[in-house]
Amino acid sequence: MLKLNKLTAEEEKVIVHKGTEAPFSGEYENNFDEGTYVCRRCGAELYRSESKFDAHCGWPSFDQEIKGAVKKLPDPDGVRIEIECARCGAHLGHIFYGEGFTEKNTRHCVNSISLKFIPKKSEK
Repeated sequence: MLKLNKLTAEEEKVIVHKGTEAPFSGEYENNFDEGTYVCRRCGAELYRSESKFDAHCGWPSFDQEIKGAVKKLPDPDGVRIEIECARCGAHLGHIFYGEGFTEKNTRHCVNSISLKFIPKKSEK
């Protein structure tokens, strides 16, 4: 059985009810330390720090997920592509293509509140 972490009301608003945290408010927007970003709800590894870049958009941005870690779904707005944790379905944010920020031409725009950062020195 999948163990899910208890969420605060604010975390649940974004992770379960597909909300969005305010831009430039998240704890990981300006974090560029080495390590791994995991799902706050289930702990699944989602992104490595090497794939993070500054898109100046107000949320952490990554140009590549860990293989198989992120599920891509049509957003109910009919325009965007929603991204979720492939393990537990936690709402992460949205993915955008063709913006030219990196060579991969992909931007995963992720809510900090959906993530937990594990610094490299703490990894095993």
